[in-house]
Amino acid sequence: MRYAPFRMERYQSTYEHRVEINVTESGVHPMTVRELLDLAGIEDGVDHIRLGYGQSNGSDELRASIAALYPGATDANVLVTVGGAEANFASFWHLLETAGKAAVILPNYMQVPGLLESFGEQAFPVNLIESEGWQPDLGALERALKVGARFVLVTNPNNPTGVTLTKASRDAIAELTRKHEAWILADEVYTGAEVAGGEPTPSFWGCHERVLATNSLSKAYGLPGLRLGWICGPVDMMEELWGRTDYTTISPASLSDHLARIALEPGTRAKILQRTREIIRKNFGLVKDWLEAQGGRFRYQPPDAGAICYVRYDAPINSTAFAEKMRKEKNVLIVPGDHFGMDSYLRLGTGNPQEELLEALRRIREAFDEVVT
Repeated sequence: MRYAPFRMERYQSTYEHRVEINVTESGVHPMTVRELLDLAGIEDGVDHIRLGYGQSNGSDELRASIAALYPGATDANVLVTVGGAEANFASFWHLLETAGKAAVILPNYMQVPGLLESFGEQAFPVNLIESEGWQPDLGALERALKVGARFVLVTNPNNPTGVTLTKASRDAIAELTRKHEAWILADEVYTGAEVAGGEPTPSFWGCHERVLATNSLSKAYGLPGLRLGWICGPVDMMEELWGRTDYTTISPASLSDHLARIALEPGTRAKILQRTREIIRKNFGLVKDWLEAQGGRFRYQPPDAGAICYVRYDAPINSTAFAEKMRKEKNVLIVPGDHFGMDSYLRLGTGNPQEELLEALRRIREAFDEVVT
């Protein structure tokens, strides 16, 4: 095994707390514990929680709450993990050993592609086509499955574009993987953070029996500090994946499990997602107005979900070089398109408090003006 650095996470981890304004996050401004308890109508704090080891696959109550989000699932279909990252890692680890080669829909959150590189495994790229609204090249997916890909990595809603797959795209992915007896590894972390509100993005869960759906409380719920994620999949797989977490984190934090149960109580969950959607809708309105006032400097497709906007810029500078200019000269952290293998793009986080977001946008414009003069 050869370690391949996870470039975006390394960049964020190194600098996100060392700049004045961080717009690399793809979730909304996080809640405090008190804000969560207030939304839930709970007056007491958490000082009564005993900090021992909890149930290592997640408490029965929490797994039941998560299962209720997936039609037909029970608590036996759910494994609770330490964040979505562990959910993706445990799923990847099992699928790599049992299914084999992967098709990766790109651009994508680069955790699993980086793991494939680290393990020296070939990945078949399946590109999202910008001119078709960031929908997948289904011909490329079918060719990948024909030559041996046995699991497909898809993030829906997508990271970095924020675009959701159409029903036709989802149905085609389901049908092609069913036909070739391949697995779907679906990272669905932005579900519930839809810009326009309405129904949550449909899960791949249930489209056939070979699906692992991962999610977490980090993005749509504004609770990234809980480091609480999960996998929903076939019952027999959950025992296998649970065993793999014995080698990673052993168990979720007992305090996180308790607060997650509060967050996923149906009434509280609805209030949390309403908060998230209001932040995303209002803030994207500010970003949209700003982008359209830039004289054609940017091209973008409005995101369907997530506190992100993926923009292509017209300026004579590499995206990493521009991100470094922003960090060093403007005290603002942004994600360069290079981190997704796409130069001349930036991923802008839109979940910050509004005054902070507007100031970040002002500094980004200032930096681009300096580049082109």
